[in-house]
Amino acid sequence: MENKLTDNCMKLGFGMMRLPKIEGTKDIDIEHTKRMVDAFIQAGGKYFDTAYVYEGSEAATKLALCDRYPRDSYYLADKLNASDFACKTEEEAKNEINVSLERTGAGYFDFYLLHGIDSGNKDKYTQYGIWDYVKGLKEKGLVRHYGFSFHSDPDQLEELLTEHPDVEFVQLQINYSDWDDPFIASRRCYEVATRHGVPIVVMEPVKGGKLSNPPQQVKDILKQANPEASYASWAIRFAASLPNVMMVLSGMSNMEQMEDNVSFMHELQPLNDEEQRVLAAACKALSEFDGIACTACHYCTPGCPMEIHIPEIFAVMNVYKMYGDLNEARNEYQWRPGGEKASACVQCGQCENACPQHLPIISLLEEVAETLE
Repeated sequence: MENKLTDNCMKLGFGMMRLPKIEGTKDIDIEHTKRMVDAFIQAGGKYFDTAYVYEGSEAATKLALCDRYPRDSYYLADKLNASDFACKTEEEAKNEINVSLERTGAGYFDFYLLHGIDSGNKDKYTQYGIWDYVKGLKEKGLVRHYGFSFHSDPDQLEELLTEHPDVEFVQLQINYSDWDDPFIASRRCYEVATRHGVPIVVMEPVKGGKLSNPPQQVKDILKQANPEASYASWAIRFAASLPNVMMVLSGMSNMEQMEDNVSFMHELQPLNDEEQRVLAAACKALSEFDGIACTACHYCTPGCPMEIHIPEIFAVMNVYKMYGDLNEARNEYQWRPGGEKASACVQCGQCENACPQHLPIISLLEEVAETLE
């Protein structure tokens, strides 16, 4: 399927969600980000992705990209989030684009998305009249193309694309681990969008970094097949090889990741049949690993009344599940996550409502507390 929304552009998009931080702080390292932006553009990249709810990302995008490059030399995607954790009223939701334009200094957005639609928030976008509102933004020239990012099942995707046939693109979670997962259903969502003729932007191709450092049995399979290829390259090339994918976002956090990603995406070689068989074997091995499927998006943390660093806690738990070293996991749990421990959870449910992976966070925190505290 021909993609007419981007021109002369590497198929790799720079996801500005997990930018490098100044050591020992939560502040984005702007100088490091500038070097990454420069390397990305020099390699042929044009597509950048940020969002109203990505803390500090829009301001960093202004300093590292918008203030330094001609506006017509790159594509910038941003997002309006109508979920309760992002806004409380229709007025607040509709004002997000004004805040985003001010933060980025971009003047307009090439791609603008209704952000993170799922069964828990989709009615808000209708209630607030966001679909028509975004079309109006396009008529005003503030938005060039509009679409939505999606975290639900194929039936709901079918419903949305049928109700809104003028949607120009959709952003889906696609990676080889979730391709045939019965809950994420990457393959079926891909097929729905393709049937509607809607090009796809891929998010989470490396599943929040998990596929760049998979369990050892998966590493063994991939290294035996190609000792020179990074684990991330297998995941990103899988998504990029799909015909109806127009862009694959990678949330790169340092120059090393940037250099690796552009090395194989600068001149993309789609996966061949043998490589597809290798990934099928990797998927089988992954299915035997009982990890927590958190992608570290941090949607769960802004509204947590106890300020529990949930993704960081789950990362420690997954290391234990992967390698089985309980003493090491308990030691790491004492310092790595920061914030309150898992046992501080008051079971308010805010995190579960915000989680795009629909994880049973409350019970998982109870498991962590029982295991690591």
